[in-house]
Amino acid sequence: MSTIEKALQKNKKQKAENKEKSLIESAQAKAQEMANPDEAATTSSAANIANTVEKHDDETVSPMDSNIASPSTEDSKLVDTANTVVDPEDTTSKEKFIPLTQIQKDGFVSNMGRNTINEEYRAIKRKVLSNAFGPLSKTLTNANIVMVTSPNPNEGKTFTAINLALSIALEQDKTVLLVDADVLRPSVMKTIDQPFESGLMEYLLGEVDDLSDVIHHTSLDTLRIIPAGKSHHLSTELLASEKMLESVSEFANRYPDRVVIIDSPPLLGINETAILANLAGQAVVVVQEGKTSLNRVSQAVEHLNPDMAKGFIINKAKKSASDSTGYYGYYYGHDE
Repeated sequence: MSTIEKALQKNKKQKAENKEKSLIESAQAKAQEMANPDEAATTSSAANIANTVEKHDDETVSPMDSNIASPSTEDSKLVDTANTVVDPEDTTSKEKFIPLTQIQKDGFVSNMGRNTINEEYRAIKRKVLSNAFGPLSKTLTNANIVMVTSPNPNEGKTFTAINLALSIALEQDKTVLLVDADVLRPSVMKTIDQPFESGLMEYLLGEVDDLSDVIHHTSLDTLRIIPAGKSHHLSTELLASEKMLESVSEFANRYPDRVVIIDSPPLLGINETAILANLAGQAVVVVQEGKTSLNRVSQAVEHLNPDMAKGFIINKAKKSASDSTGYYGYYYGHDE
């Protein structure tokens, strides 16, 4: 037998021995995996890391990076869902969503059945809606924009503005935008116990680019709220600006079913209110019974636009034994 033949036979024998050894090691590994699956998984994972490092050595992929696969599209959606607060009412962020459950339990208009305050505001809103969308609306400018004010502070105008907005929002075919324009003493968000970071003033100042950024959605899908924002020494000029005029025009005309309720400052001694009176088609004047004289009410009305519809709500009226409505009296008409 030649030297070459001997070498080939030796090599063939070596391969046979290596194959047999490999089969034995494989069988032992399988037995170990069955006996201790956790340890086997760790060993397998370590082997995968080592193989990946060797395979991608030129790409400078670290062992840790190579062992963490990128999530699939479906996995990414699951991650996003887990980390995102989803608002059931709207796609806006949670910071711009206002729950109204609590105030509907605290003496405000609600959809929780028939009660005195619901019935009172049903009667009031019928007059407001008739002026906004009925035959009279053709004689009014911005008939669907309603400013709620009072001769003096603390007569209940903010409470009235919120309740009127809630009542109209319960209509089947109307949407409501409640705007807190009492920029000297903002009260809407405070009354409903909600914080806010920016509002109407920030938009007029240009600190917020888009009006939609200061519109807060609520748990009533038909109601939106714009806070007043921070007080500013140029609030009169800002409310009289072309930007405010354009905003009001957008409020009035963007949606044909929309009613805009503006919580305005008191009429007496406040310049901002007279400006808002030129932008709205209707005014609801809230007067606390026994607090404001008829002379003061008359002086207050002089600050309103003579061409707008005007209504009066007598707040905190004393309830008589025969009066089932009790808390509010109201008159709503239009000056000829």
